[in-house]
Formats: sequence, structure tokens, C-alpha cells
Amino acid sequence: MKLPLGLLIRGPPEYAIQKLKEIIKDRKPTKIITVGDRVSSSLPRKGILPDFMIVDNKVMRRTVPPIKLDADQTFHAKNPPGTITDEAWNTVREALEQEKRVKIVVEGEEDLLTLVAVLFAPENSVVIYGQPHEGVVMIRVTKKTREMVSKLVDEMERQG
Repeated sequence: MKLPLGLLIRGPPEYAIQKLKEIIKDRKPTKIITVGDRVSSSLPRKGILPDFMIVDNKVMRRTVPPIKLDADQTFHAKNPPGTITDEAWNTVREALEQEKRVKIVVEGEEDLLTLVAVLFAPENSVVIYGQPHEGVVMIRVTKKTREMVSKLVDEMERQG
């Protein structure tokens, strides 16, 4: 996840979130999905309410106090760094089927679950995550992005 998988909105958080807000207003995504504690907590403060959040109580790999995120349902999954466990995979898939605000709290690391979110999110959703020291990345879920992510996951499985 070192290279952005979607549109990288470069700049300080205030600027990046304002640009993101404009894009979301224009595109009216099916679901807004956030991956990461900082982005999941920053967006609601700026008027962007995620439908789905994946957090691990860490920012830049440092433990932080759990952030307050309003959700109708909370799921939990274990997912060690650098992996996608079957448990996490199934939890993301099941949680994305819900028609309410959902939060997944990961024990381990949530970064690679961005890929799973893209694979299972409804068409025209957006998956948003922070790109450390650069800005915010927004992936628009389309058939093309799903194919790209599917190939990436297949490659990871072959190497793992």
C-alpha cells in the first residue's frame, strides 16, 4: 500500500479533506468507506459521514486511544500486519452487506483490508485511506478497479 491505488489528493489534511468533500458532493457515491483511524475520525469532523469504517486503534503503527465513531453495528476481526486473514476477509464481506453504518475494529493491522473493501463494496462506492506524509487516497469502486485489486490479491497469494 506504499503506492496509492486511486486518486491521491496531496496536501495538508484540511486541504485534502476539502477536496475530497467536493468530489463526494459531485459524485454522490453509493457508500463512503474509510480505512484507518485518522481518516475515519477526521472526515466526520468535516461533514463527511462514512457508511463503513475499518480501524485498528493505531496511527502510523503507534497505538492510540480508541476513537469515538458512531456506528449502528461493530464487528471485530484479527488480522496480523502484512496479511489478510480469512477471518478479516469474511468480516469485511459480511459487514459490507449491512444496510447500516458499520465499524470494524481490527486487532492487528487494517491497511490491506482496503483491498477487500474494494472487492466487496457496491459499485460506485469510494474507499478512502490516508497516504502518510502525502495526503488522502480515494478509490472509486468500478469493475476496472475491482479487476486491478483482484489481480493484486492473486499476486499476493502466489507470493505468500
